[in-house]
Amino acid sequence: MTSTPVTTLTIRDDLPARAISPDLWGVFFEDINHAADGGLYAELVQNRSFAYSHADHHGWGPLTAWRRHGRVEIHHTTPLSDRSPNYVRLFGDHGPAWIANDGFDGILIEAGGDYDVTVFARTGEGASARLTLSLETTGGATQCSLVVDQPQWTRYRTRMTGPASAADAAFRLEVANGETVDVGYASVMPVDTFRRTPNGLRSDLAQAIADIRPRFARFPGGCVAHGLGLDNLYRWKGTIGDPHERHQDFNLWGYHQSMGLGYFEYFLFCEQIGATPLPILAAGVCCQNLVGGPDAVPLDQLDAYIQDVLDLVEFANGGLDTPWGSRRAELGHPAPFGLRYLGLGNEDKIDATFRNRFEAIFRRVREAHPEIEVVGTAGPSPFGSDYDNGWEFARELGVDVVDEHMYKSPKWFFENTGRYDSYDRSGPHVYVGEYGSWGNRLLNALAEAAFMTGLERNGDVVRLASYAPLLAKKGHTQWVPDLIYFDNERVLPSLNYFVQQLFARTAGTASVQVEVDSPPGYTRPAQGTARLAFQSSGLDVRFENVALDDHQVDDVILSPDGRFETPTSTSADEYTIRATATVLSGDAEGNFAVQFGALGSGDSFEWNFGSWRNRSLTAFVSWDGFRDELLEPRPFRTEIGRPYEIEIRVSDRGHDIEYRLDGEVVQHFRDAGLAENRFSVSVVADSATPRTTVRIVNATDAPRKVAIVNASGRRADLTGAVTLSGEWDAGDAFEPAPCQPQPVEVAGSELTVPAFSFTVADV
Repeated sequence: MTSTPVTTLTIRDDLPARAISPDLWGVFFEDINHAADGGLYAELVQNRSFAYSHADHHGWGPLTAWRRHGRVEIHHTTPLSDRSPNYVRLFGDHGPAWIANDGFDGILIEAGGDYDVTVFARTGEGASARLTLSLETTGGATQCSLVVDQPQWTRYRTRMTGPASAADAAFRLEVANGETVDVGYASVMPVDTFRRTPNGLRSDLAQAIADIRPRFARFPGGCVAHGLGLDNLYRWKGTIGDPHERHQDFNLWGYHQSMGLGYFEYFLFCEQIGATPLPILAAGVCCQNLVGGPDAVPLDQLDAYIQDVLDLVEFANGGLDTPWGSRRAELGHPAPFGLRYLGLGNEDKIDATFRNRFEAIFRRVREAHPEIEVVGTAGPSPFGSDYDNGWEFARELGVDVVDEHMYKSPKWFFENTGRYDSYDRSGPHVYVGEYGSWGNRLLNALAEAAFMTGLERNGDVVRLASYAPLLAKKGHTQWVPDLIYFDNERVLPSLNYFVQQLFARTAGTASVQVEVDSPPGYTRPAQGTARLAFQSSGLDVRFENVALDDHQVDDVILSPDGRFETPTSTSADEYTIRATATVLSGDAEGNFAVQFGALGSGDSFEWNFGSWRNRSLTAFVSWDGFRDELLEPRPFRTEIGRPYEIEIRVSDRGHDIEYRLDGEVVQHFRDAGLAENRFSVSVVADSATPRTTVRIVNATDAPRKVAIVNASGRRADLTGAVTLSGEWDAGDAFEPAPCQPQPVEVAGSELTVPAFSFTVADV
């Protein structure tokens, strides 16, 4: 019988420990994947103020999500609010008229549950009418009637009880024959929200976030914060106050924002779960993905915009003798929220316009509120021009913290466990604001855990870190992977979620140095036979003069969304691909690609012409089946009728790739030879407990026995451990996690960590 190899961990308690930011582990909420309306926000009625429009989504309008019967009209002349410009008129002149709302994929009702109903309604001068409200399920209905007898908009409130448990209930408003009522707003809110907060949050989703025990919470974005155009900037003042008076807007992810979940609710939720708030405001420019590039707040409006930023700090922290501090008190929270961080910008293009707007805002905030730590931005990628320019600019200004984003393959995260070892300790600090490894399998979770051990070991320079995105509703998702999936009835935490939870729940105050003797290594299998394929998305493309080394291939014509894998292959370590590609016709935002390498094995390459809506030339790679950008994309746009002379020179079995276009080298990849560190360790001490916690990631395919000793050689005394383990490819998006952390029996100073596992042990 073969014995399990032993790895020794020596906890260097004789060496100085490195302080860890007390705010290190947090969460990032953005209204993407229907995370707010129909998600975390507990409102059960969809389009409650009849504000949906084609700007939100193609084909949407004021009665989207509403069914109707009888004479029902949309009017605009004297609306409830200029921020709710539409209202419904129910005419009972030819029999009863009604509208019914099915919520967000149905309304979930619990038998005996209490629901607060709010309706703004009015009737004609001198008239009165009866408006019947119904909560309807297949198991029964609950009804109540409101006497509407005011010619001006009047708020009517009542409490209704769920007649039967159902996931497909509906909410109906009806007038009888001969009566007419205007309805401007109709809301059904469960009483049992998180902490039973009015206008509150869905209990189970909010609790799942609270159960991570995050030290901070970032909101409201993400791209939502700076919007798709200046008119779409997320303006915090429009998100507070009475819900029917909030500034609703389209969501750049393709739906609607009621703003029912606004800045007051964000701050309150942070307080309820013990998380420091981290609001992100646009840095005076909108999203760089706007066609034609980002727009900036005009200079003659910049002072007013900066005042809005300063007013937010006052709203959060100001005394009751200040205008915005008193406004906070009016909303029910006299005490300050304790704001310490303020983010300016998100994934911005670091050009002259951005620099001008950011610096103006930053200097005014620094002058007025030196106690606030400002978080800047270094673009959307962990490398490239925006990253370099963002860091250079932040150092010039003395920005406190810089936000880095990274959506990469598991391989990248394993390779970059030491990314922050060499960062400048004198500042600025780092906020790893958005990261994720392109999947919800166990390998993804372990890659993120390995990366997080590196963040923890560098907790003096990495101030904050948050996985992204946080939430995704099944059937309404724009981005995968995510941390928590859900539908109306279930909350489905991912394997990645349990990694985040294990780190946050056992956070420490200091990183203790550790030496690892005889760690298991990992060698990625060599790529097998290389093949060649072409793919098109939205375009008709002709490929001519195709060759894989000396193997000639017949011309290929692809229709939109077509793919063709050539019959040729090579086993050589070095080979060259040639082709002439011509776009014949198609979608202006289409693209085409050359795919090569060990196609079908999970490890292969792609050169994409017109990625990101025909704005980029991008070299992609797939490792373990997870697609990733290999190099920084180059600006590029395909042109119909123009031939593109393509040449790709592959050396060292894909460790060196030269990309040529029209005879010019435009991109060049050379594997840096970084170790894919699939066995990673960190040790943290908690001065308050006191407790020392050892984290061990073993993403190899064999178990490992681990012995833990201190610097003097004394064996550690393990007091408990939990392990998350399974098959490397277990787990997927939208499904319950196939495994959860389980207690492990420990005795003495040794434990065995399974293959493909993450273990947390106390000593």
